[in-house]
Amino acid sequence: MNVVNATMEDIRGWLELAAEVESLFGPMVDDPNFTLALEKNIRRQSAFCVRENNGSPGSRLLGAVLFSSSNAPNYKIGWLSVSAIERNKGVATVLLNYIIESIETPAEIFVTTFGEDHPEGQPARRFYQKFGFFPLQDGVPNGLEGGSRQNFKLTIAHKDSL
Repeated sequence: MNVVNATMEDIRGWLELAAEVESLFGPMVDDPNFTLALEKNIRRQSAFCVRENNGSPGSRLLGAVLFSSSNAPNYKIGWLSVSAIERNKGVATVLLNYIIESIETPAEIFVTTFGEDHPEGQPARRFYQKFGFFPLQDGVPNGLEGGSRQNFKLTIAHKDSL
């Protein structure tokens, strides 16, 4: 399973992933701002994906992540999603390990995920906590679908300390 830089040919696959999680994140597929943000991240080479059978651009996506390094050493995961039929098969782990290996340490990685009261978001919370992310107590607005959100942070002193 290889993580690669997304290309413009992968946008259709990103929108297919987005369609699967709109109930959790709110409207994206028909939101031109989502597509514009995706195109911007692709041009900046901050959009990464795992393609089915390590296929060529435009192949079905197993998972994808938007990752900002513009404020290094403080990094931000802006969006991470895995296709429903590929969940619990290591795709998200491969994506997050790729991100962690690509940064310079010491560093902090931030992500906003679901609040404790969001039952469908518990797998995401557990996933980030498994990697050592811990919840912050700052206030975060609810998601577009109405569910609560919480910021998490991972502090990495040195890569060899992982």
